[in-house]
Amino acid sequence: MIEITCTSCQKLLSIDENKLPMQAVALTCPVCKAKVTVDRRHHESAHPAAPAEVGEDTNVFGAKALIVGTDHPALRQAAKQIGFVPVHFADAKQARDYFTQELPPVVILHPAQMTTPPLEAMAPIVSLAPADRRKAFFILVAENLRTLDGNAAFLYGVNLVVATKDLGAIQQIYRDAFGYHERLYGAMKMVMKEFSSAH
Repeated sequence: MIEITCTSCQKLLSIDENKLPMQAVALTCPVCKAKVTVDRRHHESAHPAAPAEVGEDTNVFGAKALIVGTDHPALRQAAKQIGFVPVHFADAKQARDYFTQELPPVVILHPAQMTTPPLEAMAPIVSLAPADRRKAFFILVAENLRTLDGNAAFLYGVNLVVATKDLGAIQQIYRDAFGYHERLYGAMKMVMKEFSSAH
């Protein structure tokens, strides 16, 4: 996979280099619709290919949203509505392996059965090291949740909880929650960046 940044919206985009000709081509950013030029001759694959189980959506232009647990068309549509290409893994351990290789910016958890915290079936992906967890925005989707319930998000170890019935409004829900998340952690990221550049 080749990773480039959209010059218009700064979104990190992943492209399967095997689908590109050996020349410069203009592609449309799936987020802001701006034209992005990429030349396969100037890039080498930085990551190994994803496992075959992931499915056909993995070789598409754009940043990925990792769906873990039970797959559903509404989840795939929600991922697309917030600007990501859905990639599904039923098994949380396999999802963790994929996450550590690809670092998708969004992880959507959809357990087959909701339990009281913690979600043991999701433990492999939820229990990532804090430095890795900060690289993605974790969303838990289930029937019996209250959308934007901060207490539930804290207890389940995610950034956002969304009731399945509210997936139709995911764009606004995600925008609001992600904006809050960025403001909350913006100062911490700035301090960490300054600290790492000083050393």
